[in-house]
Amino acid sequence: MRGVDVTIAIVTYRSADLTIDCLSSIEAERLAPGVNIRAIVVDNASGDAKLVAKAIDKHGWWSWVTLIMAPKNGGFAYGNNLALQRANADGPPKYLHMLNPDTVVRKGAIGELVRFLEAHPDIGIVGSSFENLDGSEWPIAFRFPSLLSEFEEGLQFGLATRFLRRWIVPKPMTPVPQPIDWVVAASMMIRWSVFDRIGGFDENYFLYFEETDFCLRAKRAGFSTWYVPDSRVMHIGGQTTNVSNRKAVQERLPAYWFESRRRYFAANHGVAYAVIADIVALLAHGLGSLKRMAQGRRHQGVPHFLADLLRHSALWPRNRLAASRIRATWPAHQMPERLGWPCNNDMYSSGHSTAIADPH
Repeated sequence: MRGVDVTIAIVTYRSADLTIDCLSSIEAERLAPGVNIRAIVVDNASGDAKLVAKAIDKHGWWSWVTLIMAPKNGGFAYGNNLALQRANADGPPKYLHMLNPDTVVRKGAIGELVRFLEAHPDIGIVGSSFENLDGSEWPIAFRFPSLLSEFEEGLQFGLATRFLRRWIVPKPMTPVPQPIDWVVAASMMIRWSVFDRIGGFDENYFLYFEETDFCLRAKRAGFSTWYVPDSRVMHIGGQTTNVSNRKAVQERLPAYWFESRRRYFAANHGVAYAVIADIVALLAHGLGSLKRMAQGRRHQGVPHFLADLLRHSALWPRNRLAASRIRATWPAHQMPERLGWPCNNDMYSSGHSTAIADPH
């Protein structure tokens, strides 16, 4: 009996060695019956393609791995859209599995996601449980950001946190399958019919919030997202993610994090909501900073967060105008019209990608 077709999308940027390790773990999974696995690796104009191509040649992976050199580093959503474009052109699979290059799939991880989706045809997206490099568990999934989550995240005050527990974005998960708002794209499997309905990823997100946005759009289209803990993936980056680990060493967030956050609120809830979210966040983080100063824990805050949040806030007319333009183009996802997906050709500037063929 013919197996279920699964395409794995890996977007790499200066992580060639990790990508090769990830492909090695996928190779073992291809031996499992009932699942036909192929992979598409997109080098986001980082120079990784040469090293990855050598590894593919060395291990004889050309029969199931396609390597694409992106013409620019357009971000995470952009790279995954190139993989989607190629997967669709080759004959769309039943499922697309997004994997970070810094992951290693454990035995049966891909098959568990496939079996869960096969058993629940009404579910559109599933995510794995994660373990850190040291083997410790990272059982986290997420709720959608909201005004209340912005308030709690900034204040981080015991009584408020207990009262607002249901709105805190990171949610510790129990070891049973369960519905959740969104899962990390480090290991996210998506039913292809979801793309047919809502299109690809929004490339206006350079990095951060793109999977949050995608899961929200999918939910509004009638597709739920579930956490599937029997699918286990080792994720090197998971243990140091500031967004999900409050005990991690805090580093200054890049400008594109604030821009993605502003876009998420403006595109999905309107510019007025984005403005209110910024006011709530500024007040809450200001109070939180004063609390930490009084407790002698000032160093535990994210450096320059308040100044950066204010600089990129929708409160300013120039940022509000950008948010308004973003809203006007929604829900274009820059996927070519020939694929039959939502498109805005004025914003899709890459046109074509270059695939590296088997040198032999």
